[in-house]
Amino acid sequence: MSYDSAARARTFAPSRQNAVEDSPVTAQETIDLGRQVIASEARVLVNMLPRLDNAFATAVEKIRTLEGNLIVSGMGKAGLIGQKLTATFASTGTRAHYLHPAEAFHGDLGRVTAGDVVLVLSQSGETGEVSQMLPPLRSLGAYLIAITASEASTLGRAADLILPLGKIDEACAMGLAPSASTTAMLALGDALALVTSQLRGFEPADFARFHPGGALGFKLSSVEDHMRTLEECRTAVDSQTIREVLVTATRPGRRSGAIMLTDSTGCLTGLFTDSDLARLIEQRDETALDQPIQTRMIASPTTITAGQPMSAAVNMLADRKISELPVIDEQGRPVGMIDVTDIVGQLPKAVKDKPQEQFQHNGPPTVKIFPAG
Repeated sequence: MSYDSAARARTFAPSRQNAVEDSPVTAQETIDLGRQVIASEARVLVNMLPRLDNAFATAVEKIRTLEGNLIVSGMGKAGLIGQKLTATFASTGTRAHYLHPAEAFHGDLGRVTAGDVVLVLSQSGETGEVSQMLPPLRSLGAYLIAITASEASTLGRAADLILPLGKIDEACAMGLAPSASTTAMLALGDALALVTSQLRGFEPADFARFHPGGALGFKLSSVEDHMRTLEECRTAVDSQTIREVLVTATRPGRRSGAIMLTDSTGCLTGLFTDSDLARLIEQRDETALDQPIQTRMIASPTTITAGQPMSAAVNMLADRKISELPVIDEQGRPVGMIDVTDIVGQLPKAVKDKPQEQFQHNGPPTVKIFPAG
């Protein structure tokens, strides 16, 4: 490498430390530049509002009633936006697949049928890979919706329906890097997906079927998906003595800190917790062991009905700071139990950050489940 080449390399590739020391702007100026970018993209979104017209309504109806699949396509940055929109459509009830324009020309057009709607994203409408894909798409009989700036572009002329973006100045200082235009595509695509989903009557239970993983999937899932089943819980009849219950109310598997008690009809009447037993031991009241357990149980404990979402169970455990939450059927019979130790990772951060001794057994405040110290 020549001296001049080396000097240019040092000029355009300074060390990280020198780049900071030699920065031509202050921190506040950098912040202001960032704000300008965000403000520029925000203006584009505001300017889009009056552009939504009957074409948007037609596009929503086409997607809502389509019998085939929604095929989303775009090249480069527009393609990345298309992939995100594909995922959004799919998770909100629309069968959607992404088609790469270059791969489409090498066999992937086989994914497209006459019953499909194809949504193509291209700011210029003249991208080479997109343009060469259009004649085959038309011959396959798919309905073509274009998100593009110009109705007179190659994409605009080929489309059955156009959602025009209009002239957009990119937020990039050079006016070149796709930024404001891709933000506009994303917002418009989200509007299509979410309005379609709403008009289709898509509900949280539907969303949960397509999104079973992660914290969101956990909250939308049913309590039955996470409870300890009745076979894993300790149960007894409330007319039994405490001594009888302690001998007979055993179950294999995970241990919970409470025994669920029922009446002669099988309906839940109370809980007897480890803390209740500890209190009897501390009082050295051995005669109490031969009394009916209903005289010492926590009567009418907090419960949740089967079929309720886990978000409701988490809120109950967190708000009431209880450790066990019996799950009952519509007749009041126990079918399982949610134990806080099984879901502590899903509790709100404000609760998780507090000492665990703040959790109590279900019922009035008694002995804390996690004694301090």
